[in-house]
Amino acid sequence: MYYIVDTNKSFENAVNDLEAAVKSHGFGVLHIHDLGTTLRSKGIEFEEQCKVFEVCNPTQAAKVLSIDMRLNMALPCRISVFTEKSKTNIGLIKPAQMLLALSEDKGLNKIATEVEETMIKMIDEAK
Repeated sequence: MYYIVDTNKSFENAVNDLEAAVKSHGFGVLHIHDLGTTLRSKGIEFEEQCKVFEVCNPTQAAKVLSIDMRLNMALPCRISVFTEKSKTNIGLIKPAQMLLALSEDKGLNKIATEVEETMIKMIDEAK
């Protein structure tokens, strides 16, 4: 259900490299949520770092929505760069499994698998 890799890069280097990899594969970065900073700004003790990238390929998103409009609630896709016990990781919830759990339409499998394969390439390039 998850695809997570360890990297020897610093958190910030992994963030920068992921952003470049996302763009090089024809996806856009819609937003980056800095969960660690947000939690700390609310007075919560949180030692880890976590940035969640909302990424989208408009062509693929339009195909998904044309099959099942309810899946707008599962879009955009997300890739996270996070630390855990001082180790930097990059990961995602696999889109194919997630979308197929939300819709029974068989036409989604090809689209979701293509998106997933591309997102895994992004992560592998960034690690």
